[in-house]
Amino acid sequence: MSNRDTSIDPRLMESARKEFMEKGFIKAELKTICENAKITTGAVYKRYKGKEELFSAVVEEAVVTLDHFVSERTDVDFSSMSDEEVRNTWIMNEKYILDVFRILWDIREEFVLLLEKSAGTAHENFGHDFAYRMTHAYKQYYEEAKKRNIAKGEITDQEMHVLCTTFWTSVYEPFIHKMSWREIEEHCKVLCRFLDWKKAVGIMD
Repeated sequence: MSNRDTSIDPRLMESARKEFMEKGFIKAELKTICENAKITTGAVYKRYKGKEELFSAVVEEAVVTLDHFVSERTDVDFSSMSDEEVRNTWIMNEKYILDVFRILWDIREEFVLLLEKSAGTAHENFGHDFAYRMTHAYKQYYEEAKKRNIAKGEITDQEMHVLCTTFWTSVYEPFIHKMSWREIEEHCKVLCRFLDWKKAVGIMD
């Protein structure tokens, strides 16, 4: 039995990433991907069922990274957190938000593919779904802050979703608009001034 030619995989991934980025999933052509990677369509079908599975392979690492990001913020043991720690989660800390941007910066091309180029795939509502999942995480922290009498503001589930969507859209857009890292650093400062979660949930100084 012949060994699989692993030298094909990096060329295929790079060619697919470029084609999906330029044209989006729907308009991307498998034929063009193969021509630019200098491989046959048969070589692709030995590895993937079709164009959508290839797209999923291109964004797989980003999806895993982002799933882990959400899990870390939803699977929380509040019993191990002090009141001060719960309170501090609502402070728009510039260093913390910049760390979030740094995570996304490392997967920026795949992140943009998920947000802007995934129509026609299982990921086509990724931005909305991610914000929805993060809303659940924020709601948990809000309910804990209310239970401890730290947060005084009344926010409905719908309002929390709108606020989370607003926040995460402000995080998405710099990548969609191809901001440099320096521009993102400046944007982070503005974002921290613009969205004051502490006031939104009613935490007083």
